[in-house]
Amino acid sequence: MKTLLFILLVIASQSVMAFSDRPTADLVLVKKSERKMFLIKNNTVFREYSISLGKQPVGHKQQRGDYRTPEGLYTVDFRNRKSRYHLSLHINYPNQQDKLRAQQQGVDPGGDIFIHGLPNGKNLPLVYKGVDWTRGCIAVNNPQIREIAQYVSDGTPIRIAP
Repeated sequence: MKTLLFILLVIASQSVMAFSDRPTADLVLVKKSERKMFLIKNNTVFREYSISLGKQPVGHKQQRGDYRTPEGLYTVDFRNRKSRYHLSLHINYPNQQDKLRAQQQGVDPGGDIFIHGLPNGKNLPLVYKGVDWTRGCIAVNNPQIREIAQYVSDGTPIRIAP
């Protein structure tokens, strides 16, 4: 019995050490033109993902319904527990600049921009691979979004570049 307890304690301590050794991104960098997302810690890329973007990927999001992915500096601010997608991390678009620009143009800037996995109930990852299919979000496959969620904390800055 003592041996079993000892083994369980060793396994538990290794799990805690592995968790604490896992890097936490201090920046998420998206390069839209390359269809790549990078997780960065101390100016070093430690994970890279191929991504899909909005159906109209060129240019900064101007208004609701334009199918563009925004460009600029934002924050991953919460996890959507009731997502229509496998898992999703919210990006705080629109920021103050976006709101001001939209107000000046007399348009609704839109919102609900996420990093997310595939739609729930549609386990067809190859259908989505290499295709810009979102309404302006940044999409990866389901195993990737689970991994990203482990490395990216709420409050992490995200820079979305053209």
